Amino acid sequence: MILKHWKDFSTDAELYSQENFERQVGDTFEAMHVEENQDIPNYIWTKQYVIIIKPNTRMIKDVAFVKVPRNPVK
Repeated sequence: MILKHWKDFSTDAELYSQENFERQVGDTFEAMHVEENQDIPNYIWTKQYVIIIKPNTRMIKDVAFVKVPRNPVK
């Protein structure tokens, strides 16, 4: 489901609030996609990017953010 409001999520290493996330990616939150029964979103839309959330599990549960420009310049 797509949420227009922020939903906090966490990994073993960090708690992601809206303020924390916006500071890390350097952009303003607009929406997020969260699948049912999942705690971590799959995608987060900001003003300038679509952020793909990639799970990264080795010894601890963690994520990586992949920033894709929403309106790339030709």
